[in-house]
Amino acid sequence: MASTPTKVIITCAVTGSVHTPSMSEHLPLTPDQIVENAVGAAEAGAAILHLHARNPEDGSPTADPAVFDRIVPRIRDRTDAVINITTGGSTRMTLDERLAYPLQLKPEMCSLNMGSMNFSIHPAARRIQTWKYDWEKPYIEGMEDMIFRNTFRDIKHILRVLGEDCGTRFEFECYDVGHLHTLRHFVDEGLVKPPFFIQTVLGILGGLGPDPENLMVMRQTADRLFGRETYRFSVLGAGRHQMSLLTMGAIMGGNVRVGLEDSLFLGRGQLARTCAEQVEKIRRILSDLSLDIASPAEARQMLGLRGTGAA
Repeated sequence: MASTPTKVIITCAVTGSVHTPSMSEHLPLTPDQIVENAVGAAEAGAAILHLHARNPEDGSPTADPAVFDRIVPRIRDRTDAVINITTGGSTRMTLDERLAYPLQLKPEMCSLNMGSMNFSIHPAARRIQTWKYDWEKPYIEGMEDMIFRNTFRDIKHILRVLGEDCGTRFEFECYDVGHLHTLRHFVDEGLVKPPFFIQTVLGILGGLGPDPENLMVMRQTADRLFGRETYRFSVLGAGRHQMSLLTMGAIMGGNVRVGLEDSLFLGRGQLARTCAEQVEKIRRILSDLSLDIASPAEARQMLGLRGTGAA
């Protein structure tokens, strides 16, 4: 796989559950806003759309299937992009809540976090003077004492009820080297089969920092554990590290993920107005590197996805 240049898959994570409305007026909150951002990202070149839902009234994260149902079918009607539903939700959701909509939808792809960890942006609360909604400040400050739970039993349960029972494949989100070894464990257990889609996440407080050396370590470790012919490598850089780490990852033969879930900015001091702006920017960078962009159909073939026509 490494010796033959392949097209680059662009994933767009549209809204997430970490940023809050006071951080950017452009953060998609309502179903209409999430749909328009997702469709715009697909039209700009994103082959995969990673989706969370939010309460339309105040923008707080929600796992309510009724809210997801106001988002996902409308996106499917307007684009053939791969729909990738979160199983991470937020640190305040139970596993049953996080799985409620994926088990209802049975999508071709879901995200799957590969370990429990401290996951926080609580220092960001110091930079915000005025909050739009009462829930935001305690939500952000409370991350200092929250654990993002993804135990071995949790992961095994998701792999069985979604992977084995529903035919869903996964974007394996790995925030540290140990998460790659956890994935190797589930490969050895027979619960994960290639091709694997490994999303390296750098720059989250509690995980690996955004150093280029850490990206090299994650790539080399994945090569050693899995063999490069068995997996597709992708890179997620949080915050201001988004574009630089993605560029490095693409040069290393990887795929890329952008979106307002991962960064609210387009450049230094410049808030991104839409997810499409970030997709367009990384697409320009990839073009300048003489790299081609994968279509949704090509992404499905590369990742062994079943497509939208199969149950």
